[in-house]
Amino acid sequence: MPWKECSVMDERLQFVARRLAGEAMAELCREFGISRRTGYKIFDRYQECGAQGLTDRSRRPYRYANQLPFQVENYILNLKREHPRWGARKIRERLLRRFSGIPVPAKSTVHAVLDRYGLVERRGRVRRRAQGTALSLGQRPNQLWCTDYKGEFLLGNQHYCYPLTITDHASRFLLTCEALSSTKESYAFTAFERLFTQPQPPHGQLAQVGTTHARNAKGTPLSLRMLAGRPRSLHRHRTDQARSPTTKRPPRTHASHAEERSHQAGGREFSAAAGQVR
Repeated sequence: MPWKECSVMDERLQFVARRLAGEAMAELCREFGISRRTGYKIFDRYQECGAQGLTDRSRRPYRYANQLPFQVENYILNLKREHPRWGARKIRERLLRRFSGIPVPAKSTVHAVLDRYGLVERRGRVRRRAQGTALSLGQRPNQLWCTDYKGEFLLGNQHYCYPLTITDHASRFLLTCEALSSTKESYAFTAFERLFTQPQPPHGQLAQVGTTHARNAKGTPLSLRMLAGRPRSLHRHRTDQARSPTTKRPPRTHASHAEERSHQAGGREFSAAAGQVR
């Protein structure tokens, strides 16, 4: 025997039919699981409107307290159609002169009316990207230094090592290679200050990751530049192969590193695709 399907409308019709047959209201409400107030409301609607009165009525309010008068709303729409380039602020100024005896809606309300009728042109979000200045390359030794953290690797004592290398751009001479326990700027400043005490400090410094601000021994600010969009410069340091035998993981070659890791400043381009890896 199949299941019998029953809707709310069928239940109400059955309730009214049994009430018209003479059954008590309290027993019917107890059997159908409704209150006597709801039972009397259903029966009264049937007597007033018939079977049509048993359907659910709309819960929409009869009026809205803050609804704009239709004259004001039509005036806003007509102004927008006459002047397509006018916005909510200029239309509200016209409303202030036109309707002086009634409260004028706010600018956000005028905009909501225009948006409701599809009269607002939505513009895409403009993302402004910072444009760096032209990067000058050092043509002579000691004119430009390059600094970079050569990754990280785990030591046998379960501590990470962060090698900081500083090389000369023109000659590629390795000035220093410091094994640091962190990438904090206070640790890197120690290596920079020791190099800046030389008789001839560099005119500028090129940093791949992060920003560094320092002064040379004479108190002159150094021009430290960010490396952006130059994947070829990522392989200027040839210190990956010389690692201590106490490292837990073997070093990776330049070629594998360039093929696996993409550089964010170079538009997610792999370093190997930018040029031949040296």
